[in-house]
Amino acid sequence: MGNDDFDVVIVGAGFAGIYLLHRLRALGLSVRVIEAGADVGGTWFWNRYPGLRCDVESMTYSYSFDDALQKEWTWTHRYAAQPEILRYLNHVVDRHDLRRDMSFNSRVVRAAFDETTRRWSIETETGRRYRARFCVMATGCLSVPILPAIESLPEFRGAWYHTADWPNEGVDFSGKRVAVIVTGSSGIQVIPVIAEQAAHLTVFQRTPNFSIPAHNGPLSREAIAAWKADYPALRDRNRHNQDGNIYAPPTQSALEVGDAEREAEFERRWREGSFSFLSTFTDIVSSRQANAYAADFVRRKIRATVKDPKVADRLSPTGYPFGTKRLCVDTNYYETFNRPNVDLVDLGESPLERATATGLRAGGRDYDFDIIVFATGYDAVTGALGRIDIRGRAGRALAEKWKNGPRTYLGVAVAGFPNLFTVTGPGSPAVFSNMIVSIEQHVEWIAGCIAWLDARDVATIEAREEAEDNWVLEVKAAADGTLMLEANSWYVGANVPGKPRMLMCYFGGVGKYRARCDAAAAAGYDGFILGRAGPQ
Repeated sequence: MGNDDFDVVIVGAGFAGIYLLHRLRALGLSVRVIEAGADVGGTWFWNRYPGLRCDVESMTYSYSFDDALQKEWTWTHRYAAQPEILRYLNHVVDRHDLRRDMSFNSRVVRAAFDETTRRWSIETETGRRYRARFCVMATGCLSVPILPAIESLPEFRGAWYHTADWPNEGVDFSGKRVAVIVTGSSGIQVIPVIAEQAAHLTVFQRTPNFSIPAHNGPLSREAIAAWKADYPALRDRNRHNQDGNIYAPPTQSALEVGDAEREAEFERRWREGSFSFLSTFTDIVSSRQANAYAADFVRRKIRATVKDPKVADRLSPTGYPFGTKRLCVDTNYYETFNRPNVDLVDLGESPLERATATGLRAGGRDYDFDIIVFATGYDAVTGALGRIDIRGRAGRALAEKWKNGPRTYLGVAVAGFPNLFTVTGPGSPAVFSNMIVSIEQHVEWIAGCIAWLDARDVATIEAREEAEDNWVLEVKAAADGTLMLEANSWYVGANVPGKPRMLMCYFGGVGKYRARCDAAAAAGYDGFILGRAGPQ
């Protein structure tokens, strides 16, 4: 093989690309990771806005494959901040000497399968080409930021930033008039921090979001020791429950208990904080009445926190069921709107019209700003894959195949695209789970698949059309009977104009999904077409 010829090329050096490189190298394969950024980290490299923390607890948002690592590494807080997560990833890369098999500042723009040689050609924006038997897209679910369509934005004479592309040197908000647009997870994290620094902050809200307190703080020695002593059991629970976290699963319907008991259980979960709240009862996202109980409880908490009743009403979601948009986890978000230097503008009442030289115009009123911060989110799940011209058999473009919505088998393979794998791709649990649990499961399944193929002299593997069709129906069935499709969320692509509306990830739970993937592998990769080595 030449210098740019490998067994496997991996696109992306985040959590997935790092672990997959380690796993495949252990099989004796030649591997190259190609990364658009200047270093490892993926979303944790690009996103570095103030207040950024993971919304999954640090002791579970970490690798489990290296037992010595998880015993030696000590997280400082219940929810790790971005700099700590980035230090952790660099530590893992250095610990396993992975950087020598990575190419940075290299954005992949094209990947095409050659049916004659049965190899992938992967091309970067500089024109450099790599060849490989297998191509793995470890491009992440939240990798492509989107901006609102404000054609007049170049007229603005101040500075503007997107939370997903923050400057390395940071931003000084001291004495500044600042706008933040809008109030999803990123906005809810950045708003309280900016409010503490800025002379004045105006928050432009498109849709209010439900948010649960994080109750973040330093981890005690006792808590860390307890975690590390019980890591095997805790990790096993992660792998086989609904969402890859360790919260105790619910056992009762919200309709089976009385008002006082229901209220007490909601209060207990509120005090516990985080996504645990979604596990209060079994039917929060399936029963309209149970959902209403949960939503009403959170709205009452908002009104008890925010002093101005009109502001509290604007911050209280009413147009969609609780939990059907990404539940947010915050530190002092609602309290921030009690500050005298913070205003809230509801874009439903006062639509954003344009940028001006000095700020923004909304609802016929001009607002003057020194800095505008866009917290407008991502083209989720499929965005990074859509940026690459991926071509399978007969030169068919993945974009063409997915024009009516993404289709995969098990979220890991696409019919007509041999030897191409996606890590946490559409059709997998992905964003409905602790991403590290889902990443490790996919990496281990892909590595196991490649080892199995090589041991049997199998040259190619690709999903069968009928298996893909059936899996698309299974993904739909997992969401049927729930309220998940009733919100215009990024889960269904509603935040990207023209994107086909469908629930892009599997809602059946990581445990059930793992069993489904394992069963396919145990049956000799049921649902796949296997192509033997040698002449075609």
